[in-house]
Amino acid sequence: MIPRTFALPIAAALLAFAGCTAVTPINPPIDRVDLASGYRMAQLIKREQRRNHPEAMVLLAFSGGGTRAAALSYGVLEELRRTPITVGGQPEPDRTFLDEVDLITGVSGGSFTALAYALYGERLFTEFEPRFLKRDVQGELIARALSPRNWGALGTARYGRSELAADYYDEILFGGATFGDLLKRPGAPAALVTGTDLSTGSRFEFSQEQFDLMCSDLSPVRLARAAATSSAVPVVLSPVTWFNYGGRCGAVMPGWVQDVVTSESPTRPAGRALLRYREIEDLADSARRPYIHVVDGGISDNLGLRGALEAFEELEASKNFRKQLGFDALRHIVVIVVNSRSDPSTDWDRSSTPPGFVWQLLQSSSLPIDHFSSDSVELLKDIAQRWANQRRLEIAEKRIAGMTKAQAEAAVPALSFDAIDVSFEAIADPAERRYFMDLPTSFTLPPEAVDRLRAVGGRLLRESRSFQALLRQIETNRAAMMGTTGTAPSPKPP
Repeated sequence: MIPRTFALPIAAALLAFAGCTAVTPINPPIDRVDLASGYRMAQLIKREQRRNHPEAMVLLAFSGGGTRAAALSYGVLEELRRTPITVGGQPEPDRTFLDEVDLITGVSGGSFTALAYALYGERLFTEFEPRFLKRDVQGELIARALSPRNWGALGTARYGRSELAADYYDEILFGGATFGDLLKRPGAPAALVTGTDLSTGSRFEFSQEQFDLMCSDLSPVRLARAAATSSAVPVVLSPVTWFNYGGRCGAVMPGWVQDVVTSESPTRPAGRALLRYREIEDLADSARRPYIHVVDGGISDNLGLRGALEAFEELEASKNFRKQLGFDALRHIVVIVVNSRSDPSTDWDRSSTPPGFVWQLLQSSSLPIDHFSSDSVELLKDIAQRWANQRRLEIAEKRIAGMTKAQAEAAVPALSFDAIDVSFEAIADPAERRYFMDLPTSFTLPPEAVDRLRAVGGRLLRESRSFQALLRQIETNRAAMMGTTGTAPSPKPP
């Protein structure tokens, strides 16, 4: 996320290195796409490969916001880990709500929590705080950037400030782990982190599906470099450059393209899906774009929701795509959005003198991001409502055709949708809400602030009416199953 307060004192010093970008060829080319291998979202969340019930999917979205975002999202993970799945008031053995999570998206600060949980699993809850949350990450990065011993490397085209940051993240958190290493944790939720293509403004996601389009292999890519890309604040940190070999490996278009792009239907194609198709075509032209320069993911999607919005629209628009992913049986989607958006106090509106140049620049960058973040949650709810309306129309059509109400409802299964928003706006106490809103977007916070963020993240989720209603529905559904079968059901969300 573009910060309002992060690194203002050091920006001038780092501008001396502004031309440095990282172009080390660490994403090797592939000759042919292998749809059965690699860190693929479609495979990782395939319903039959996980203990979770095939009719439900749980997605977490962690926003940008430096350590503030990492700590808040970590607090939500802790609360999910403390939340049992109950039947008849009794918790299921060895099963919590965290075990039901299928996919975690992360942007900028949120990308560290998402990737670290995908890598560490249970170890996260003993190691993430000392390794990252309560470490002066920002201070160490500044010291390394200003150290004469690094000037030689930073003065080349092969080692930018974000590359220096990636090496540091490996030292303290990721230990050289790659996306290939994540494949060795079967059953773990998938982690999808994103950056922003500096040329086009489009999302750059770290999935093999994205790297297929670039005819490249994601498996050897370091998690630290992905996190450094997702949090590469423009100017303060350098863009991270990736090699594009697109158009040379027979990459297959996603299953929804035929229905969304080439369909002869008179209805308007799904807008976000159509935009994504144009981005795919753009990547295939590696002769024109052999390098992709990527910066902070918050510029294009500060909540980590844009990919989900696109995917839901693609699923909505293409029955073939739903069948291809095995989502025809999907009956319930839960999206928990952890939004650490800040809003530092200012006195601009009480003065006839406008803010200075630096504040104008930072505010003009942050306002569109914050505005789109709010819109994303509402768009998610709009999609849910649209799906419900579409089901009602289909049921009505079948009743007109002669079916009874029960027959029509059985022929058009319900797909319910819960969008749960965890954000500082829900804090009732104005003074407490202002405390969190005023926390800076930086990669260092006082230990007390980290502790309070963890606590409030858990509390906001726990007190969410939507989340409590969801837990009650889970218990009702499972109790009904036990009444039908006489035995305890296997772990399953609604």
